[in-house]
Formats: sequence, structure tokens, C-alpha cells
Amino acid sequence: MKLIKPIQDLYSEDFSHCYGCGRLNDEGHHLKTYLDDEITISKFIPKDYHIAIEGFVYGGLLASLIDCHGTGSAAIFYAKVNKIELKEGNSPRFVTGKLNVNYIKPTPLGKELVIKGKLMVMAKRKVKIAIDVLVEGVVTVTGEVTAVLLPDNFGS
Repeated sequence: MKLIKPIQDLYSEDFSHCYGCGRLNDEGHHLKTYLDDEITISKFIPKDYHIAIEGFVYGGLLASLIDCHGTGSAAIFYAKVNKIELKEGNSPRFVTGKLNVNYIKPTPLGKELVIKGKLMVMAKRKVKIAIDVLVEGVVTVTGEVTAVLLPDNFGS
């Protein structure tokens, strides 16, 4: 599967308002997730206001990035395994079923975060992704996201 655009740019407009990754959310993070062989990658540079303690990133932001990278990764891996040819508006959309975040060491502000995801488990409607957040090649946060395929009757 070749993915030229980030998965978030392929979500239908109805599902593109997420604070973390929605292209239609003017106030959001606009996280973009790409496939690179067998891993997914997103990059993000925290702003000065994403502060926890002077010089370090707020943990809630890191959890949010893991969350959105996880659901985007789930969509990519689901499409890959199920041989879905991705194009604008047809991407499968996942929501978070479970989020686990482990803070390994403080994450410095002002540095690019590289977020990597790896497929752990693929089921019929659930995908489990392992995620690392790295700064200059050093893992500062790890996480796992169990993402659930958005049902047709979501919110009903």
C-alpha cells in the first residue's frame, strides 16, 4: 500500500473535526500520520504554551498525540490488511477504546517530537497499536491505543 497523503487528509469531512488531528478544526493540533514501511510516523513541535514545568511538555498533550496517532495508525493498518485502496473520503475511521500512556522521562519543549506506531493486534473491529514518542532519537513516552472501528450508528 502506498500512502502519499497523511491518513487524516483522507477522512471524510464528517469525521475531520478532531482536536488532535482534524483538518477542519482551526484550533487543533493538525497531527498528520504517514505509513513508512511497517511503522507509522507523525511529527509535532510543541508550542511554548504546551508547558508543564518550565522547559518541559505537558503530559496531557503527549497523551493526546498518542491517542490521535493511534487512531490514525489503526486506520492505516486496517486499510493495509484489508486491501482498501485509500483515497479522499473513504478512509476507515477509528475511535479510541483504550489509551495507556507511560511517561519514561521528561519531554523537552522546543524540540520536534517523532511519534512512531507499530501494529500489535488486528481484529475484526479493533486494532491495537504500540506507540513511542521520541525526541532526538530518545524515547520519552510510550503508549498503547486500542482503537475501535467507528460504527455506522456512532452517537445513536
